[in-house]
Amino acid sequence: MQQTAPVINQVRRGGTLRLAFLSAVVSLVATFAASAAPIPLFNVYRAEDGFTNAGISMAVVTTAVGTIAALLVLGRLSSHLGRRRTAIASLGLLLLGCLLLLNVHDIGTLLAGRLMMGVGAGLASSSLTSYIVDAAPTRPEWLAAVASSQGPMLGLTLGAIASGALVQFGPWPRDLIYLVCAGLLVLSAALIVVSPETAKPTPGAWRSLLPRVRVPARVRHLLPVAAAVFLATWATGAFYQAFVPALVDDQLHTHSPLVLGLVFAAYMAPSVLGAPLGGRLASAVAQRVGMVIFLAGWIGIITAIAVGALALFIAATVVAGAGQGIAISAATRGLLHGSTLADRAAIFSVIYVLCYSGAAFPSLISGELSNTFALPQIVLGYGVLALLATLLTVLAARSPRLGTATNTEDGGLVEAIDEQ
Repeated sequence: MQQTAPVINQVRRGGTLRLAFLSAVVSLVATFAASAAPIPLFNVYRAEDGFTNAGISMAVVTTAVGTIAALLVLGRLSSHLGRRRTAIASLGLLLLGCLLLLNVHDIGTLLAGRLMMGVGAGLASSSLTSYIVDAAPTRPEWLAAVASSQGPMLGLTLGAIASGALVQFGPWPRDLIYLVCAGLLVLSAALIVVSPETAKPTPGAWRSLLPRVRVPARVRHLLPVAAAVFLATWATGAFYQAFVPALVDDQLHTHSPLVLGLVFAAYMAPSVLGAPLGGRLASAVAQRVGMVIFLAGWIGIITAIAVGALALFIAATVVAGAGQGIAISAATRGLLHGSTLADRAAIFSVIYVLCYSGAAFPSLISGELSNTFALPQIVLGYGVLALLATLLTVLAARSPRLGTATNTEDGGLVEAIDEQ
């Protein structure tokens, strides 16, 4: 029978759990800040080292593949070893990735560093998000879902802006951002070390490495629409990593690394601001509203690229980002409905497998197509994906069933993904 992680004595809620919540949020933000650090450098690598759009796209795919592999194999490990141990291990992997990226002059080094960071981000995605939900205050109710779903967006925003500024204005433009991120990861690990554990270690760690991800039966009906939301929005985030550097340079006629970082941040930052607004609506309503706004943003993005208008491109990016935040946090809130402490690592593994699949597979296809088609044509493909996801969400979004019993140790769970 599947072992569950018992809740630490509730007496520890209060000051110590507030420290755990803060430490987990800071660590999650640092994780994704490090993941975003190379983005403003992609054009530098293109110009100085001869990297192609297909090569940059492959770096995005490599990161996503490493993350998916970690989620499938290591996604439930924190329920057996504890949140703190797995969180510290994930930060250590990200630190190694940063150190590898200090010496990027060939595509192989970039891919190796991004793979290492992808594995670290995958382990962090399940352990740190579960840690956040475990330790989050009970009021406001939407805080846990917003903090866990939007922490990555905030980290990507801060990482892209800081990287762009340091690449353009700081010394050692190819290295300084990685050193800064390494320092943040060490600080985050120190915060986790002094924070309390929320899930007691239990037997079954080796068995948990079987690549299996589960969701509770009570929210299984929400998975198709949530998958559409995660796939479309994270595909767009990967598009901004893989192709927007070239678009900003070639189509929108600016070579500034800081502007590139700001353009990427313009998609991620509104996501953080939009998420609390969606928390005031029912989960299904918020998903519909968010995806309609997201699609409107994509229409603006396609128009801006067609006419070569940077200001319109940034404005449309902000709109799409706000819609993303509303939709993602609402989908996450629905899947977390009624979850137990032992469920959460598995649920977040499902969420992030879907998210990173959205980042990986469209990027892989688009990278191959970039050798044949112009970037504006590839953009239309992403617009079609946004349209299809929005139509599915508007027609099929549902809220969690109220009044359902919390799942028991095994009986309330069904297999969502089972790769033996």
